[in-house]
Amino acid sequence: MIRFAVQDDIELLLRHDHEVPRDVMARKIANRQVYIVLEDQERVGWLRYGLLWDLVPFMNMLYVLAPYRSKGYGRQLVERWEKDMRASGYRVLVTSTLSDESAQHFYRKLGYIDTGALLLPGEATEIIMRKDIRESK
Repeated sequence: MIRFAVQDDIELLLRHDHEVPRDVMARKIANRQVYIVLEDQERVGWLRYGLLWDLVPFMNMLYVLAPYRSKGYGRQLVERWEKDMRASGYRVLVTSTLSDESAQHFYRKLGYIDTGALLLPGEATEIIMRKDIRESK
């Protein structure tokens, strides 16, 4: 089951998502920009997104707790997000991953293509990936 996060989820999210301050996470939850996936009512993963340039949905975080990985939960979260974004009228989605992370292969399997890179001092190259979600005619 996948649902939008609620304020009761904030402690779990902040425990694993160290980049986002509490007030920002609370706003993301209020704006329905965080999805939670459940297994037998247990929160096992989440997807957090925002809008790049206030126009393009950007997946900032996809996280599945270690004991629940490789069970399809990440794919379920991404597919639900894509469906909701398509229903909201968006045409393109964007995400990124470091070049030394295996997530790039996961996103490619889901149809994301490399579209650019960001070079930051002292870090591996950040691969920018996009997916066209327009309905084919």
